[in-house]
Amino acid sequence: MGKTLNRRNFLGATLAAVPSVAYLRAATTSRAMGWELGIIADEISENFEEALDFISHYDLGYCELREMWKKNIMNLTRAELDRARSLVQKHHLKVTDIGSPVFKYNLPQMPARNEKRDTFRADFTDQDTDHLLQESFKLARFFGTHKVRIFSYWRVREPEKAYPYVRDRLAKAAKVAGENDIVLILENEHECNVGTGKELGRVLRDVNSPYLRGNWDPGNAAMLHEVPYPDGYNHVKGLFPHMHIKDVKKGPGGKLLWAPVGGGFIDWKGQFEALRRDKFEGDMCLETHYRRPDGNKVESTRESLMGLFKVIKETA
Repeated sequence: MGKTLNRRNFLGATLAAVPSVAYLRAATTSRAMGWELGIIADEISENFEEALDFISHYDLGYCELREMWKKNIMNLTRAELDRARSLVQKHHLKVTDIGSPVFKYNLPQMPARNEKRDTFRADFTDQDTDHLLQESFKLARFFGTHKVRIFSYWRVREPEKAYPYVRDRLAKAAKVAGENDIVLILENEHECNVGTGKELGRVLRDVNSPYLRGNWDPGNAAMLHEVPYPDGYNHVKGLFPHMHIKDVKKGPGGKLLWAPVGGGFIDWKGQFEALRRDKFEGDMCLETHYRRPDGNKVESTRESLMGLFKVIKETA
């Protein structure tokens, strides 16, 4: 009874926060442009069902899976996976990709400095890679997608020196993915060796495999002081089937901070106009990251989603 009441309160607060049904039409607009719009579920809530409630009530058709119930997706039991799939189906949603932790650890030849990094409750090393890849392929098929998101090892002081090792390891992984009819989508992650659009475009062209494509993340590029649009985008145009949406602003002393979409300096309107002009037909997920002063994840996501809807409407 308590759980039901909590979910009702959650939904009530969520729906009451919608300023206008006009914003909901932005989801329809994005589909008309050929875009599949969703949210990374654990950015909303660690309670997976609450997160799916939020996504479905905003008329979004997709979710990206990374964590649920305070566990990395790679560590879920079979019973938990069955429950997760059942909930996705119950909410009539589709899964864009599996947000795996593959290559989000040290490169053996060039370990990064020992720093605190966000591993999303994954504690793996390169020795686990082959197993992780195979398990991620199974999860992708289980949830009805063919895409698995991966990384490029923790960023070292001189990424150029690590590049040959990273490139060759990604090429090897792409070969295995192809044998399993899976597409690996490499995210430009600012804490990893491939962090900008320029770096992402380079490695995708060098590996040159249909089984290694990009996850374009303008926010991460901005964290490494690349101008996401148009500069970063020009390096990855046509090379990515998936992208992440978040914003960045300058804080005190010029420190870069996460912001709600439309509340930072990324030219999202220009980016979306370019996607429309270039006939992008992929999926994209809001990756909130931004937190309000009160730390409320749900309301932070809502605020960012409203900003995203506003930009999409202006693009239409």
